[in-house]
Amino acid sequence: MLKEIIIAFQSYYRAHQFIKQHKLWKWIIIPGIIYMILFVVSMYYFNQTANAFIEWLSLKTGLKTWLDHMKSGLLGFFFTLAALTLWLIQMLLYFSLFKYGWLILGSPVFAYLSEKTDAILQNKDYPFTLQQLLKDMVRGIQIALRNALWQTVYLVGILILSLIPILGLATPLLAILVECYYYGFSMLDYSCERRKMNAAESIFYIGNHKGLAVGNGIVFYVFQLIPFFGWMLAPAYAVIAATMSMHEINKPAPAGRPDITPILH
Repeated sequence: MLKEIIIAFQSYYRAHQFIKQHKLWKWIIIPGIIYMILFVVSMYYFNQTANAFIEWLSLKTGLKTWLDHMKSGLLGFFFTLAALTLWLIQMLLYFSLFKYGWLILGSPVFAYLSEKTDAILQNKDYPFTLQQLLKDMVRGIQIALRNALWQTVYLVGILILSLIPILGLATPLLAILVECYYYGFSMLDYSCERRKMNAAESIFYIGNHKGLAVGNGIVFYVFQLIPFFGWMLAPAYAVIAATMSMHEINKPAPAGRPDITPILH
């Protein structure tokens, strides 16, 4: 798994070189600007609602009144820590929903970029047809909805765990790893579909190569920490990097060495 994570990390650098070499910027910048605007607006409204929810919860449970009565600095510290943890979990849940909305809206661009990347890497021509594009879009939407459902189930469970003292401190990291896996999964599935895997085969294959999905998602989220440029570049870089990492891991094994990563058919 560690080797696959490293391959996924390296694929982002290779994706940058690939974009420059093949002049794909128009497919990066325009969708990126739309994503950035939606991201900023969504995060603004999230911040308003998340703070209001934490305030409402502390008042409804009587916790704030109890803390004010106890006048304990230590208890106040733990309450602040718990509130911060809860805020982070809410942010991940909200961002997850936003992200899947964008995956659905951007599926035509992602499908095209993945196919274009693979065509250049394989020196193969994929004739453009509206039927195939629509098929890729539907597949991308189905996978996004499936992943959104399962990820929400996991994040709700993690949200409940976050309310448990001490144990809750580890939940943000767990939630981030779940986020990374499912985002990377969606990016990798475009390549799986092109290799004629059905949804079940894609789920099985990516489940056996979790490192590629987690690594792709980790770098995507690191991009989110870079204001404006990171937000603008992250989605398209992620799908190109995912395509390149799939290409890398499925290269024919050198002579005399067995191929241990067969593609399903």
